[in-house]
Amino acid sequence: MLVLRLIGESFAFAWKALKSNVLRTILSLLGVTVGIFAIIAVFTLVDSLEKNIKDSFNFLGTGTIYVGKMPWAPEGNGPYKWWEYFRRPTPTVNEFRFLKATLRNKTAISIHAARGGATIKRGSSSIGDIGLRGVGEGYDEINDINVEDGRYFTPDDINGGRSVAIMGFEVAKALFPNGSPIGQNIKIKDLSYKVVGILKREGQSFLGMRSSDYSVLVPYNSFRKLYQTGTGNWREVESTISVKGSDLDLGLVELENEMRGLLRGRRGLRPGDKDNFAFNRPEAIANAIGQLFDVVGIAGWIIGGFSILVGGFGIANIMFVSVKERTPIIGLQKSLGAKNYFILFQFLFEAVFLSLIGGLAGIFLVFLLTFAPFGSLQVALSAKNIILGLGVSSVIGLIAGIVPAAVAARMDPVIAIRAN
Repeated sequence: MLVLRLIGESFAFAWKALKSNVLRTILSLLGVTVGIFAIIAVFTLVDSLEKNIKDSFNFLGTGTIYVGKMPWAPEGNGPYKWWEYFRRPTPTVNEFRFLKATLRNKTAISIHAARGGATIKRGSSSIGDIGLRGVGEGYDEINDINVEDGRYFTPDDINGGRSVAIMGFEVAKALFPNGSPIGQNIKIKDLSYKVVGILKREGQSFLGMRSSDYSVLVPYNSFRKLYQTGTGNWREVESTISVKGSDLDLGLVELENEMRGLLRGRRGLRPGDKDNFAFNRPEAIANAIGQLFDVVGIAGWIIGGFSILVGGFGIANIMFVSVKERTPIIGLQKSLGAKNYFILFQFLFEAVFLSLIGGLAGIFLVFLLTFAPFGSLQVALSAKNIILGLGVSSVIGLIAGIVPAAVAARMDPVIAIRAN
C-alpha cells in the first residue's frame, strides 16, 4: 500500500507540474521526444527494410544448400574470381542421382535449370522475356509452389519429361485474357505444351526482381529437350542441385561436409585440389544483410543519442526547479515522518514519468510515420521497438532525476520548512 501510494502521489505531483508549466515542460521534453523518434524511426525503417529484402529471397527457401559452379559471394577474402568459376563444370544429372542415392543427412533433393528471355506463344499471341524453369522431382518439397488453379506436376510428368507446363499469373493473363488456360496448349521454341496449372499471383518484390508471375515451369527432362543442360559442359545452361537439410546450422554443416566429400570423390579431385563446385546457402545472404543493417542501427543510436542527452538535461532542469518549488512541502513531509527513500522515490518516479511522456510522444510520431507512402517498402512499428523506446525513456528519466531526487531526500526538514 505504501508503494502504491508513493507511485500515486508521484504521478499526481508530476501531472500538477505539467499543468502549471506546460510550455516549459514541452520545451524540456522536446529533446527526449526527438531522440526517441530518431532512434525508433531508424530501427523501424531498418527492420522493415531488412524484412522486405529478406522476404524477396524467400523463394530460395530455408535450410537449403544449392550446388552450382558459381558462388553467390567471393570464396575467401579475395575478389570474386568469375574467370575461374566460369570454367567449372556444371552439376550433372548423374551427380544428382548419385547424391540422391548416397546422401544420408538430406530431407529432400532436386535438380533444376533456368533460362531467361523465353518467348511463350499461343496462336497469334505471345509474351516475351519470360523465365523458363525446368524442375525435377522433389522441387516442390524445397520451394513453395502455390498453384492457384489446376495442379502441380505428377511424378510421371517429371520422370517422363512430358510436355506439360505451369504458368505464372501474368503469363496466363496475357495469353488467356478471356478464359481459363487449363487444358489449353502453348508453344515454347515451337514445341507444344499443355497447361496444367496456374501459379498464385505474387506481385513485384521489394527489390524489383521479377517474381514467378512472369515464369513458366516445365519438367526438367522436358526442359532438356529445349536446352542442353545436365551434362557437365561449362558452356551449357547451368543446372543446380538443391538439397534441403535441417534448419539448424549444425545439421547444415554436417550435410555440407558430407556433400563435399561425395562430390570431390565423384569428380576425382585429389586432396590438394580446390573444389570445382560451389555451395550456396540463402542464410549467407540473410547474415550479410543483417551485418549491414547493424551498422545503420549504430548510426541511429548516435544520431538519437545527442537529442536524448539534451532531453536528459531538460528533465534534470525541470526536477531541480520542482525540488526548489516544493522545498517547504518536502520539509513538512519529513517532519511528519517521511523517510529519505520516500522523498527520493517520489522525485525519481516523477522524472521517469516525465521522460516516458516524451518517449511516448516520439513513439507516436514513429507510428504516424508508418502511414507515409514508401513505395513498395512496407513499414511497420514492432512491439520490440515500442518496448525499446519506453525502456530508453525510463532509463533517461532515471538518470536525469537521480541527482535532484537525492538533493531533495537529504534536505534538513527544519531548513526546508523555513524556505521561501
